[in-house]
Amino acid sequence: MKQTRRDLLKNASKTFGFTFIPSYLATGVRAADDPQPPSKRINLGCVGVGGRAGGVIPSLCNGGNATPVAFCDVDFNRAKGNVKKYPGVSQYNDFRVMMEKSGKDIDAVSVVTPDHAHFCPTILAMSMGKHVYVEKPLTHSFQEAELLMKAERKYGVVTQMGNQGHTGTAPYQFQEWVKRGIIKNVTHIDAWKGAGLFFMNAGQRFSKWPEAQPVPEGLDWDLWCGPAEVNPYNNLLHPFSWRGFHPYGCGMLGDWGAHIIDFAHDYLKLGLPTKIKVGRIDDHNQVIFPLNTHLDFDFPARGNRGAITMTWKDGAACRPDVPKAFWDDAEKAPKLGGAGTLIHMEGADYAVQRNSHGSSSRLYPYAKTKELDAKVESVRENHGQSFVKACMGEGKTWSPFRISGELTQVLALGCVAQYYNVDLDIDPATKTITNHKAANARLSIPPRKGWEEFYKMA
Repeated sequence: MKQTRRDLLKNASKTFGFTFIPSYLATGVRAADDPQPPSKRINLGCVGVGGRAGGVIPSLCNGGNATPVAFCDVDFNRAKGNVKKYPGVSQYNDFRVMMEKSGKDIDAVSVVTPDHAHFCPTILAMSMGKHVYVEKPLTHSFQEAELLMKAERKYGVVTQMGNQGHTGTAPYQFQEWVKRGIIKNVTHIDAWKGAGLFFMNAGQRFSKWPEAQPVPEGLDWDLWCGPAEVNPYNNLLHPFSWRGFHPYGCGMLGDWGAHIIDFAHDYLKLGLPTKIKVGRIDDHNQVIFPLNTHLDFDFPARGNRGAITMTWKDGAACRPDVPKAFWDDAEKAPKLGGAGTLIHMEGADYAVQRNSHGSSSRLYPYAKTKELDAKVESVRENHGQSFVKACMGEGKTWSPFRISGELTQVLALGCVAQYYNVDLDIDPATKTITNHKAANARLSIPPRKGWEEFYKMA
């Protein structure tokens, strides 16, 4: 007999250790007695309290309109900053228990965990009618991003991905330049990021799983692994360098790509690519990400916009050259930073460059700024505070899942190309990889036993 949603969730409750199933878990909406968000303050449930959350949680709370009421972390030894800053907040190791026991007190949830652990607490919170703020990249796989975009439409909650530079003056400037035609007829985008993660050091390379080490006291390693495969603990994985491992992170592309290509992807309406071509992958293996990566993403024409190729380079030889005709000093090439984009346009006598995060764009040569009347007004809005205000019914977020989800899918496709070291042909309409069966299967990374129900909540 086909199981109902309620039956499935009841079975899941046995895995979770729930003593009951709240009605909002069974029905996908708030319980009748679940209080609506107060008009002046949002109660936060925080999944991930240490590490990057040391900045994210205060950024959500600094305006005085949000306060944490529940903390969840698999290792509170790494969460002492926020625990000290917000004393008396309830503490949990398992987000499922937190949502069972404190869910009625929570209006919104922040998820600041390794990439592989973003999806499950996010979809659970959304199914309970909670607003969600999730660090970048939104998810670890293409399919998870698809499900969260679907859940956003289904549950109607406020969402925001934590690519913090996507709110405020810099994205407003980029939008304005597109509207004014300062950025138009784009044919090519160079995107780059210098080496900065452990696996991009030739002396720290390996192709087998690192040697098992004792799990530190206070760390729940099984919960840390969550829906992903369980591998032996090693201190390269926790608390930070997990990002370099295929089962848990998205490498440099997933880490910085969300801060580098987000403006171009959003405001040029790039959508999904039709092809990814591997130009260079050094020391390829399926344990950690490559030493150096060069990829070309081919985006098709959209409406009155022509096709665009974006070249992503991280590690060695990553910086592009600014065409000499655009130099400010005819004798000296511009010095580009360690990360950014350089946008090339057909027929233009200038190029557009942006670094990353919240950095503004500039023109080469700079004199074109005055000629094109390119200055724009400042927009003073904080990424975290825009989320909190949107939860209170004031305005909208700048990087909701319907925007950040597709950006994450582009990054995930690049990670699949890195994993297999192969060119990919992609059908954006069906959202499939058409030339490589294994690569297409990796768009959806199956969760391990006991975590499957989260993938049925959208």
